[in-house]
Amino acid sequence: MSETLELALLPFQLPFMQTAFVVTLMIAIPMALLSCLLVLKGWSLMGDAVSHAVLPGVVIAYIAGIPLAIGAFIAGLFCALLTGFIKENSRIKEDTVLGIVFSGMFGLGLVLYVQVESSVHLDHILFGDMLGILPSDLLETGLIALFATLFLILLRKDLLAHAFDPQHAQAIGLSVRLLHYGQLAVLSLVVVGALKAVGIILSVAMLVAPGAIAFLLTKRYGTMLVTAVAVAVASSVAGIYLSFFIDSAPAPTIVLIMSGIFVLAFFRTLWQARSVNRITAAEGM
Repeated sequence: MSETLELALLPFQLPFMQTAFVVTLMIAIPMALLSCLLVLKGWSLMGDAVSHAVLPGVVIAYIAGIPLAIGAFIAGLFCALLTGFIKENSRIKEDTVLGIVFSGMFGLGLVLYVQVESSVHLDHILFGDMLGILPSDLLETGLIALFATLFLILLRKDLLAHAFDPQHAQAIGLSVRLLHYGQLAVLSLVVVGALKAVGIILSVAMLVAPGAIAFLLTKRYGTMLVTAVAVAVASSVAGIYLSFFIDSAPAPTIVLIMSGIFVLAFFRTLWQARSVNRITAAEGM
């Protein structure tokens, strides 16, 4: 019995696993909070676009010899601003603009990557390397997570008003442009913070799944935020823990668990809706 318990607790005792838990939990909280706004605003594709757009920034930063996070942040913010500019100055719908911009920048990143002799493996950029996190990466991710979390919590009411009705938000004296571009900047920052932990591609799921699950399960915004954070944290811990025993990559395992939770939440909502319909039909008789 003691050997079984010792084996079960082993992932929490290994230093590299402890670091993986810490860095993922740090970035999971702001990503979950942000995912609620993205889902409510219909901006889920924006998270996808920014996540893919950071690749050329990472490669150019590597060539220039500057921190990769700086290049990733500039590229992500450029993608978000370019999308808004094209949308405001053309008849093309936002989802089409997002598809063109993020696929173009991702393609540029891949072309640049194969032209450079890089010590940074592409898999680590795309899928993360949370088991190889350095103390400097931990500090960087922690500062980004702290700033993003404070921004999203302290301005949650203003951001919610802007998400549902920008005209009303402007009428009551809120700086709509500041909120808009502030949210885009935080989105880019959060993607940069997630780069080392979950990578470019899988950060998309972290930016969408918690908010989508919480949206299905709750009716109030405050409850939605708490639920999204709980889902992100629980999925992160379970995914990293499970990956240790099944010998899989932690990030995809986390996303797989989130996908499973979403399916369960969807069927729960479907079952509740059908139950209400049956009760209504019975009362009508």
